[in-house]
Amino acid sequence: MTIDKDQNRRRVVVIGGGMVAKTHLLALADLASKVDVAGILTRSKDSAQKFADSAQNVLGYKVHPYDSIEDICSDASIDFAIVLTPPNAREEIIGDLAQAGKHILMEKPVERTSAAAAGLVDLCESQNVMLGIVFQHRVRESSTKLKALMDANAFGALHIVEARIPWWREQSYYDEPGRGTYARDGGGVLISQAIHALDLMLSLTGKAKSVQAMARTSALHKMEAEDHVSAGVEYENGAIGSILASTALYPGDAESLSFQFEKAAVSLQSGLLSIKWRDGREEVIGEAGGTGGGADPMAFTHDWHRGIIEDFVDSLNEGRAPICSGRKALNVHNLIDAIVQSSNEKCAVTVQDNN
Repeated sequence: MTIDKDQNRRRVVVIGGGMVAKTHLLALADLASKVDVAGILTRSKDSAQKFADSAQNVLGYKVHPYDSIEDICSDASIDFAIVLTPPNAREEIIGDLAQAGKHILMEKPVERTSAAAAGLVDLCESQNVMLGIVFQHRVRESSTKLKALMDANAFGALHIVEARIPWWREQSYYDEPGRGTYARDGGGVLISQAIHALDLMLSLTGKAKSVQAMARTSALHKMEAEDHVSAGVEYENGAIGSILASTALYPGDAESLSFQFEKAAVSLQSGLLSIKWRDGREEVIGEAGGTGGGADPMAFTHDWHRGIIEDFVDSLNEGRAPICSGRKALNVHNLIDAIVQSSNEKCAVTVQDNN
C-alpha cells in the first residue's frame, strides 16, 4: 500500500455508479487532504467513462475508468474500495478485493440475508481486510451526543424504545427492475430503507433478544417484498419496544427513535436530539436535515457520508475498527431476518447472535 507520509492520504476506487454515487463523490471531494480517488468501475465501459467525467467535475481532477475488478486488484497503489453495487452483485466483488488485500467500505446492506452477510464478514476477517459499512446516521451530531450520554449512564436505565420509519415511495420507484425483490435487494422496506434507523437504534440500545412481527405488502404498491412492518421487540438489556417501518405512508415523514429512560424521555428525529428530563428540564441538540423519507430518496446531505469515509480512512491509519464494521453490522441483519421469520411463522422469534 502507498500512503502520503505527510498527509496520510489513501487511494480509493469507487465501484458502482448508482443513485448514491454522487453523494460519495461530494464527500470524497471534501476529504481531498486525506483521500485520492484513483478511479471508478461500473458495469460497462460507456457508463464508466460517463461516471469518470462526472467525477472529474466534482473532484476537480481526472479519475481512471477501470475495465474490470481484476485491474483494481492488481493495482498495488489502491488502498481501499467503496462498493456501491446492489447486494446481489457483492459476493464476487468482495471476494476478489479481500483476496487482493484491498480494504472495503460498502453501502448497506452487507448482503441479502444474514447468513450471506456473515459469510462476507468471515471472508474479510480471514484475509485481514477491514470491512466497514455505510451507516451514516451513526456520525450525525445528535447521534454521537446521545451515544456519549448513554455510555455515561446519564439517563439511568432504559425501559422502552420506539422506532418509527414512516416513509413513502412512489410506485415508479419499485418499477425499476429488481427493486423490492428478494433476488436483488434481499427484501423490501426493512433491508433497503429501515436498516439505517434500526442499525442506529441497536448501536444505542445493544442487541435485540426476540421479536414478534407482521411484515406485509400493502395494496399501495405492486412489489414482491414487504412495504409495511410492525414489530414488538425485547432487548438483551431488559428494555421492550416497538418498530414501525413503511414506504406506504404518504407523503412520508422523517424516521424517529424515542427512548424512555429512568431519568428522561429522549427522541431523535431529523437530526435533532430532544431531551425531556423528568425533573422538568428540556434540551435540544443538533441540526435538522432530511433523510430521504419522502418521494425523493436522495433528499439528504452528503456530510454524513463524509463522516463515515473520514472515519474509515482514520481507522486504516490508526489501526482500529471503523465506526461500523462488517461484524457489528450483522446485528441489524439478524434483527431483520428475525422480523421476517416471525411474520412468516406468526410467532415470537429469538434473534440470532453471531457477535
